[in-house]
Amino acid sequence: MKPSPLKTISAAGVSRRSFFKTGGLAALAGFSGWPSPRQAEPSRITIPTYQSIGVRPIINCLGTHTNRGGSLMLPEVMQAMEEANKHYVRMDELMEGVGKRLAELTGTEWGIVTSGAAAAMFAGTCACVAGADPEKMARLPDTTGMKNKVLVPKGHRHIYDRAIWMAGVTMIEAESLPAMEAAIDDSIALISVLGEILDQSEISLEAMIGLGKKYGIPIMVDAAAERPDVPDRYIKAGADLVAYSGGKCLRGPQGAGILLGRKDLVKAAFLNVSPHHALGRPMKVGKEGIMGTLAALEMWVHGRDHKAEWREWERKLTSMSNKINSIPSVISKMNNPELRSNVAPTLSISWDQKIIKITPREVSEQLYSGEPAIEMPFEDTGLIIMSYMLEPGDEVEVGRRLQEVLSQAVKGKV
Repeated sequence: MKPSPLKTISAAGVSRRSFFKTGGLAALAGFSGWPSPRQAEPSRITIPTYQSIGVRPIINCLGTHTNRGGSLMLPEVMQAMEEANKHYVRMDELMEGVGKRLAELTGTEWGIVTSGAAAAMFAGTCACVAGADPEKMARLPDTTGMKNKVLVPKGHRHIYDRAIWMAGVTMIEAESLPAMEAAIDDSIALISVLGEILDQSEISLEAMIGLGKKYGIPIMVDAAAERPDVPDRYIKAGADLVAYSGGKCLRGPQGAGILLGRKDLVKAAFLNVSPHHALGRPMKVGKEGIMGTLAALEMWVHGRDHKAEWREWERKLTSMSNKINSIPSVISKMNNPELRSNVAPTLSISWDQKIIKITPREVSEQLYSGEPAIEMPFEDTGLIIMSYMLEPGDEVEVGRRLQEVLSQAVKGKV
């Protein structure tokens, strides 16, 4: 008599390997009555919310910061993720198809979806150090005998360097283009560039790309919170790799990123992360996140009216400005972005603290502790409102609370 699948599972144990050999959840579903993900059934639980676990949602006047949840996903992104959840797929085949489509959308040679922009930078570094060589990949982060140094202009060092040097490389700083060239030897695997400060950098991107081409060293740009416009500005300029966040201006899944660039390097980068058993195996992005990120980029290129979005941001800032400008000594000013990240208009608010007896820090703290919770950055001179993350109606609540807090301070009721 043929043993049942349940007995087979029991005899084999429940490790992931044996579980999938016996059919896994697909086998269990037929015996336990578990519904297929494709079957629409009413929820058997009360769906948890932030409030149900004692967490307060915030109105985000700060920007696309990961520690504030990035951005909110577009409906089309959520729809793509839900559709992806209906089927299983071979992940290598999925990334091959997505890579081709990312290349078509961006005008680059290839692309992959990663578990965030930092993971894209890590994967790109691994590709430049170990390539697709299985022996070298297996040895990382031991880079003995490999190209194991990354050249970076001093002003381009930042906290996300960890995503690069955790691959086993050493960061080599240089203050000028001649100093960069003098530091080049056979151990340099990569030149790392931070995109958002290039407009203030003493060394131009073009100069660094020229240096990289001269010595055969790839250039990788961290453009996490930047706009992935088409054609890609960095690849067009001659960079080899560029990393973007999927959960910032793209409004895709928060836990996703994109690596674009040279096909050989991007494909090697994929081999160095999940689902492959290399150093980046913990950096997993699921099928749903991959397809959601692709949908976000499709929307960025073909589905979003960027000019209309900009007008709406300006309308919201104007609405809030009008709400507080009648308060004595308050001055508000709309500003265009100065950096390449978080490209959206901002509103700066200042006042005479002898008339309005409250500091910007105290206003920010009151806004956060009130209802609704509002996250607003401050400086010594005043407040700053970033329009990018404001959802419909947020401007009404923010304007109302600003008026309340500042008006009470005029009356001395802080």
